[in-house]
Amino acid sequence: MHQHLFLEEDWSYLLSFLPPRSTLERSASDFGAIRRIREISSASVLLRLMMAYGFCGMSLRRTAAWAAEAGVATLSDVSLLDRLRQGADWLGHVLALKLADHAAFAAETRPRVNARLVDATSITRVGGKGTDWRVHLALNLASLKVDDVTLTDSSGGEQLSRFRFHPGEVVVGDRGYAHRAGLEYVVGQRADFLIRINWSNLPLVTLDRDPVDLLAYCRSIEGLMPAEFLVKVRNSRIGPVRLLIVRKTAEAAAQSRGKVERERKKKGSIDLRTLEAAGYVMLLTSATKETLSVEQAFELYRFRWQIEITFKRLKSLLHLDVLPAKTAALAQVIIRSKLLGALLIDDFTERYLSFSPWGYPIPPEEPSPLALAHH
Repeated sequence: MHQHLFLEEDWSYLLSFLPPRSTLERSASDFGAIRRIREISSASVLLRLMMAYGFCGMSLRRTAAWAAEAGVATLSDVSLLDRLRQGADWLGHVLALKLADHAAFAAETRPRVNARLVDATSITRVGGKGTDWRVHLALNLASLKVDDVTLTDSSGGEQLSRFRFHPGEVVVGDRGYAHRAGLEYVVGQRADFLIRINWSNLPLVTLDRDPVDLLAYCRSIEGLMPAEFLVKVRNSRIGPVRLLIVRKTAEAAAQSRGKVERERKKKGSIDLRTLEAAGYVMLLTSATKETLSVEQAFELYRFRWQIEITFKRLKSLLHLDVLPAKTAALAQVIIRSKLLGALLIDDFTERYLSFSPWGYPIPPEEPSPLALAHH
């Protein structure tokens, strides 16, 4: 689907996936996004301009020219720049409303294990080096839909406390989230965590409070069957948790050690214990066996790669990895519009696949009054 078609042919239809226009108008006024109606007549027009600039990747000058040609609005690129900066927070509000809509949908289609996958990705401005912004994202496994997004600058690390969790959820995250404070936060919200750890980033103790030697636990595993140990997080209020370890196949271990070796060439040296630990996958969970068996835990973690796929899709298809914006406000407009566009694509595709020529769902068949009379 060509992105420009959203704005040129499908805009009115796409608005049907968003809150009512009266809600958009009221919220735009509340956020101070629209101040000069003679240039931008409505909230939907402002949103359309934001999507042209951010989602479709037009320059400010090209967006202004396109708006004039399409009869959407007449304004200079300088004026457009001011309107985009002015509306960045409102666009974040619209994205939040859409995310809430996705979260509500997901709540109706929960799987046997109610899981949320969390991760973050770095973004660099055009011509920049390293990380300029970071997008923190949560994905509901039931629907494979994004239901929470937070944007931070480069100093914003991976923290579970950035998200709100619900009782009974299992939060699945990679090693970057293996911090005591974050795990306590999840448990404090009456949810459970399933987090990957490495041999050194999260100190564990036995139930007798003796230090846990993770590599010794790994060496005790025979074959490819996963093993389970009951441990505690050192200096934590969390009760006993389950340490789950599985040995990688020889091929998978070799690939992981190759990655470690490549890192060693960049950094100069790597602890040999890191090479040994590369042959195992270690998970820590607060979920009980009744909630999550050992096999289910590893299967669930395997699905964490779905969020990686989501990020890769955003970066490759929507060019989220490199941004032309030079200011934080414009970066927020671009990132939020791309994320909003991704959600709208999901809705658009879902409705397209469920479309029928008659245009409405057929209700379940009910016996006719005549059939009931003869029953």
